Amino acid sequence: MFSCLFLLISFLNILRCFHVSACDYSCSDKPVITPSRLVVKFGDPASATCVACQQACLPLDESIISMEASLGYPDVNGTKVTWTVDQMTEWKIKPKCYYTTSANHQCCSDLPVTVYKPPESVSFSLNPSEPLTDGSKVTLQCDVLNVAPVANLIVTFYRGQTPLGQVKSNDTTKEPVSETFSLSYNTRKEDDGVQFWCEAKLELGAEGPQPPLVVKSEEVTATVYYGPQLKVPADPAPISITRGEPLHLICLAEGNPKPQYSWTLPSNKGHRSGTDLKIDSAGVQDGGQYVCTVSNNVNSVSVTFNVTVQENFIPFIIGAVVAAAVVILIAAGVIYSFYYKQNKMGKYQLKDVFRLGAMHPTTVPLC
Repeated sequence: MFSCLFLLISFLNILRCFHVSACDYSCSDKPVITPSRLVVKFGDPASATCVACQQACLPLDESIISMEASLGYPDVNGTKVTWTVDQMTEWKIKPKCYYTTSANHQCCSDLPVTVYKPPESVSFSLNPSEPLTDGSKVTLQCDVLNVAPVANLIVTFYRGQTPLGQVKSNDTTKEPVSETFSLSYNTRKEDDGVQFWCEAKLELGAEGPQPPLVVKSEEVTATVYYGPQLKVPADPAPISITRGEPLHLICLAEGNPKPQYSWTLPSNKGHRSGTDLKIDSAGVQDGGQYVCTVSNNVNSVSVTFNVTVQENFIPFIIGAVVAAAVVILIAAGVIYSFYYKQNKMGKYQLKDVFRLGAMHPTTVPLC
C-alpha cells in the first residue's frame, strides 16, 4: 500500500515536470525573460535570466520553477532562473521558462533565439561575362557562401559608390546556406572602366551586432564596347580657301575598341595620319569632298568635308595696278615735257617781238 502511494506521488511529480504539452502562454503572471530576444553567434557562449512569477508561483515549495532548452543548463534561485550555454552549437534552439503550481497549472514564456553566422565569402560577377556592349542587358550577380540566417541578409549592388538596388532572400532556413543574388542592369558606354561590386549585410536588429555585419566583394572593372562617338560636327560647314594656302582637316572620335580612321580624297595629294589630313599648298584640283570614316567592330560613322579652293587673283590685281600706275606716270611725264617745251619756246618769241619793236619803232601818221 505504501509503495503504491509513493508511485502515485512520483507520477504526479513527473506530470508536473512534463510541461511542454500543457503550457499556458496567456496567464496573467507569466515568466519574464531578459533579454526578450537573444542573438548569438554560432559557437559563442550565451545566457539569459528568467523571473518566473511575481505571486502565482508562490509558495516555492509547492511549485516547480525551471528553464528548459535542448542545450545549456538552468540555475534556479528562488523565482529567478539563469540559463547558461557555454557554446552555442544548435541552430533551432528554443528555450522555455516555466513554472508549475501545485494545482498542475503550468505557465510558460519562450525565448526567441537567433543563431547567426557571417558569410564565409562574398563574390561578384557579371553575366554574361565581359566584354559588354552599349545598351545591352547584363545580370549583376552576388554569390554569398555559408551564411545564417539567410532571411536576415540584405545584398546591395553598387556602381562605383552609387547603390543600384537591394535584394533579399525568401529562404527561412535557420542553418547556413549559400545563395546567389542577382539584379538586372542596362549597360551604357559611360560604364566602361567603372567598378561594380556588392556587399552582404546581416540585419539582426537591435539585439544583434552594431553596426551590422557587412562583408564586401572584390570590385570588378567593366569593359563596355561602343561604337565611335564623334568629337567633331558630323556635318561641318563648307570650307573655302585660296590656292596656295594650307588645308588642315581634323576628324576625331572616341570608342571602344579604339576606332580606326580612313580618308577618301578628291585627289591623291595630302598627308593622312589617322585623325588629321594636311595639304601644305592646296591647288584648285584639291577642291571637293573629303570623307573621313571612323570604325571599330561595333559600328562606323563618317564625316564629309566640302572644300572649295579659289584662284588667287591678288597678284594679278597688284600687277595690274602697278602697270597702270607706271603707264600713268609715263603719260604724265610725256605730257609735262611736251607742255613745258611749248611754254618755254613761247617766251623766247615774245622777247624777240619786244626786241624788234624797240629797234624798229612804228611811225603813226598824223592826220
